[in-house]
Amino acid sequence: MKKNYEFLDQINFPSDLKNIPETKLQKVADELREEMIDAVSVTGGHLGASLGVVELSVALHYIFNTPKDKLIWDVGHQCYPHKILTGRKDRIRTLRQGGGLSGFTKRQESEFDPFGAAHSSTSISSALGIAEANKLSNKTDNVVAVIGDGAISAGMAYEAMNNAGASKTKMIVILNDNDMSIDRPVGAMSTYLAKIFSGKIYFSLRETIKLIMSAFSKRFSAKAGKAEDLLRSAVTGGTLFSALGFYYIGPIDGHDLNSLIPILKNARDSKYQGPILIHIKTKKGKGYSFAEEAKDNYHGVSKFNVRTGEQIKSTPKVPSYTNVFANTLIEQAKKDSKIVAMTAAMPSGTGLNLFKEKFPDRTFDVGIAEQHAVTFAAGLATEGYKPYAAIYSTFLQRAYDQVVHDVAIQSLPVRFAIDRAGLVGADGPTHAGSFDITYLSTLPNFVVMAASDEAELVKMVNTSVDINDRPSAFRYPRGNGLGVELPSINETLEIGKGRIIKEGKKVAILNFGARLHECVNASKTLFSKGIDCTVVDARFAKPLDEKLIMEIASNHEVLLTIEEGSIGGFGSHVMQFLSDLGVFDSGLKFRSMILPDTFINQDTPENMYKSAGLDYLSIVNKIENALNSNVIFAQNKKKNKSN
Repeated sequence: MKKNYEFLDQINFPSDLKNIPETKLQKVADELREEMIDAVSVTGGHLGASLGVVELSVALHYIFNTPKDKLIWDVGHQCYPHKILTGRKDRIRTLRQGGGLSGFTKRQESEFDPFGAAHSSTSISSALGIAEANKLSNKTDNVVAVIGDGAISAGMAYEAMNNAGASKTKMIVILNDNDMSIDRPVGAMSTYLAKIFSGKIYFSLRETIKLIMSAFSKRFSAKAGKAEDLLRSAVTGGTLFSALGFYYIGPIDGHDLNSLIPILKNARDSKYQGPILIHIKTKKGKGYSFAEEAKDNYHGVSKFNVRTGEQIKSTPKVPSYTNVFANTLIEQAKKDSKIVAMTAAMPSGTGLNLFKEKFPDRTFDVGIAEQHAVTFAAGLATEGYKPYAAIYSTFLQRAYDQVVHDVAIQSLPVRFAIDRAGLVGADGPTHAGSFDITYLSTLPNFVVMAASDEAELVKMVNTSVDINDRPSAFRYPRGNGLGVELPSINETLEIGKGRIIKEGKKVAILNFGARLHECVNASKTLFSKGIDCTVVDARFAKPLDEKLIMEIASNHEVLLTIEEGSIGGFGSHVMQFLSDLGVFDSGLKFRSMILPDTFINQDTPENMYKSAGLDYLSIVNKIENALNSNVIFAQNKKKNKSN
């Protein structure tokens, strides 16, 4: 049942928010928080971060003239209140659903989203680009970037701040410091921010306005300016940001609208020519006791009961692929002291939190720093260690140069555990592991594997332990396995060898990855239609099982490859191999099923794969069309002759 709100019902866009008396803004924030909790309880999503920025969202849209002024949210985990205030309130219960609102900012969705995001640390760079464009176009529009304490620790954010500080271009950066990313932030930046708060008090409103006005006033003398700098440095400890060329304000209470409003107003109206950083302290999960008390502050939640906070989760009867990887690596590490593991700010997401419980000294969380993670792993490999870089497929994209330059060229035995391979559901295209088969298989001397089920994943982890002369990777999907029996940690694979699942005569289906069960289902449907299929689990995209591929190509009318990846991957390598041998000259019908050349919006994984044409019925149709292609060709040939 739809709730009625005294103020929120009056607000559809930020222009409506500006009609609300400033004294009533906290009430708006309270209603906004309540509506968001209720909506996310239905949809699931990134609740904790959004709860932490309710007051900030209200203040920003109240003070700035969006969308003319540009407001850029880093990552997008915290954008739900922003969406409610910017014309999407009536659709907020479609969040992360098929055909509904994205869980992140998205340019195609709203003019209030000037820059889309779902990966971290992009906001300052993009904001600076927009600010420089404004300068070139003689525009005076404000540009505001909001970035978290976890995201600002990433290398790209430092690069952006360094450039912004040198540019003398006006822009405003809001550092949303909640001492919490997906997992607890790590590294020197986290320690630095903590030190700012230890033994310090927040600015009072009076002090803050005094300092800002003194800094921005052109009439202030040089002597007074030096005194102001000294006072600000002594009170805040913002030395690092000042050194990078930012005018630093803070830290201030990000839940206190009486502080936020005047500070943002002064920053908006200032003539200061250069970047301004406003450091706010917030609490992830703010205003919802169950989120505040939870270990992860309800970072990512499923549907839940608002009254009790209990999340509505089905209890899986089979383990997740992530846990199968982690537990297998743990067992291997018990035998081999050279095994180490690293991740980039995702220990729980990759299962390395389990590994860390057993081997804390051999587990490294490097923070949001995928590039560093890969080269760090390469360094460990040079000294005879066996590093496992557990990184999501889409996050590994950020470190591709390091994979090429620091790992592949040197043939260093870094093992890449690639989680979230293929389509992932509610997070949509930004988190879909669509390209790793292509971008890894193109590299010389790389072993690239894909697990068709959790038993195969165990074997691939086991196999990778002894690959000591070159890099290797194994990919596996999000979610739970199929419930198959797991092999022992002693069971390995022969490098570059696939396996025959089912033998037939007319059609061969060559699978790479987690579509194997769809291939088997397709073969059953085809058999009922009199079409007998061979089904093969390739296991390896590189090196290919050339002997097996040549054998099935020689003995079947149609050869179909299928993978959960883009063009240029497994199917392309198979086709290149067969083409070089002249196999197509003899009339083999070859088809390759891949992800389509488009970004697929969020939905359930099942619906996404159906939309992508990689479900079992699509396989059946593809094979039937291939078998009938000679008839179609003959008809077209006949038509051409008659013309």
